[in-house]
Amino acid sequence: MAITTLSSREFQQNANQAQKAARNGPVVITNRGRPAYVLLSYEDYRRLTGAGHNLVEALAMPGLADVDAEFPRSRALPWPADLS
Repeated sequence: MAITTLSSREFQQNANQAQKAARNGPVVITNRGRPAYVLLSYEDYRRLTGAGHNLVEALAMPGLADVDAEFPRSRALPWPADLS
């Protein structure tokens, strides 16, 4: 993943260059020499925010097999069942 840095002036003058760079990784946009914004591809944004994930995608995440989790088994219901 390549990180590209552009000044705000460079970004304004050539937004197309920033869009192309965002395909390969984040683009840091600086204001007066300091990082101010980050431009990401929409795919990277969705991955970072977890937007649109369903249970199957969440369980298929890399590294999930290394997580130790124990779930208690119980037949007790948290409240009485209403079978009326």
